[in-house]
Amino acid sequence: MNMPKKNLLFTFLFLFAMGFTAFAQDAKPKASPAATATGKVGAATITVAYSSPSVKGRTIWGELVPYGKAWRMGANEATTFTTDKDIKVQGKTLKAGKYSLFAVPGQKEWQIIFNSQTGQWGVTRQGANFDPANNVLTVLVKPRKSAKMNESLVYEITPKGLFLKWENLEVPVAIK
Repeated sequence: MNMPKKNLLFTFLFLFAMGFTAFAQDAKPKASPAATATGKVGAATITVAYSSPSVKGRTIWGELVPYGKAWRMGANEATTFTTDKDIKVQGKTLKAGKYSLFAVPGQKEWQIIFNSQTGQWGVTRQGANFDPANNVLTVLVKPRKSAKMNESLVYEITPKGLFLKWENLEVPVAIK
């Protein structure tokens, strides 16, 4: 009589394990997965944490991301920029700390905005979710055509600064 109970318990555990495994395999990857770029510029360690959307056949600049409107520089939550040392961004001082990163893209020039409020969702019905009163630094940069097509948004930190690369565009931000 103990044997069937043992078999029943074994069967139940086996089926539970198989169902759990099947459920885990059905989990779909996020449309805009979380990503992080970290690097050194001089003595400073810089980290950009963002969600990386994909092109998926869409026109990004001027359509999905409109010109002249503030953008969270990624998907989902607002992108964050952290530096452990004071740095110069496009020749202007940015104190060590953690900031939300926004941009106002244009065809020939972009505003890059460092905002002291962090942790907010990236957009509301009114647009990018940030209070301009918390802007710490705004710099102007010039976008350029990238050397290759980038299906997913990517940030790179090099000894020269920060680079946003997505679709056929590259946006360099000089840091020293």
